[in-house]
Amino acid sequence: MSTFVRVEPVAERSYGAVGRCKCSFWFAVAHDILGVLIMMVGVFGGLVVHDLFIYVGAIIIFLSLIWWVFWYSGNIDVPPEELEDDVGLIKPKNRGLGRVMRRVSERLSTGIRNSFRRKSRSVGEGTSGGHRPSNAATEVSMRTTASSSKVYVREALSV
Repeated sequence: MSTFVRVEPVAERSYGAVGRCKCSFWFAVAHDILGVLIMMVGVFGGLVVHDLFIYVGAIIIFLSLIWWVFWYSGNIDVPPEELEDDVGLIKPKNRGLGRVMRRVSERLSTGIRNSFRRKSRSVGEGTSGGHRPSNAATEVSMRTTASSSKVYVREALSV
């Protein structure tokens, strides 16, 4: 005994030959054409600075790869089932595990953050172990050399 299930095909949008990111596509094509034209001027132009044109053309063609990557990555189709987590819809079967992992991550990051705070406070503590106020002045002796008499002069510096 078998049952037949009727499945309707999912209608996909048709974006034409260029795809969704038309601007990136045309920028990439324009950079390729411009780079090839500049490179051909360098090869066949008979100019004194022909190597400059060849290098500039190659660099422009290389920079067109950026636009090709934008175009390609903008045309990747991701099924809606895989996008559920990205738009805030949490799957019921992963709700408990996700919540546990989030709590563990928060506790770990809070512990690391507090340990750095404790270390920075312990550096500022005096020999008595108490905290001193942050606006208290500290005297530091500083030696300078006078250029004419070559005598050390000690001056107090408040920090």
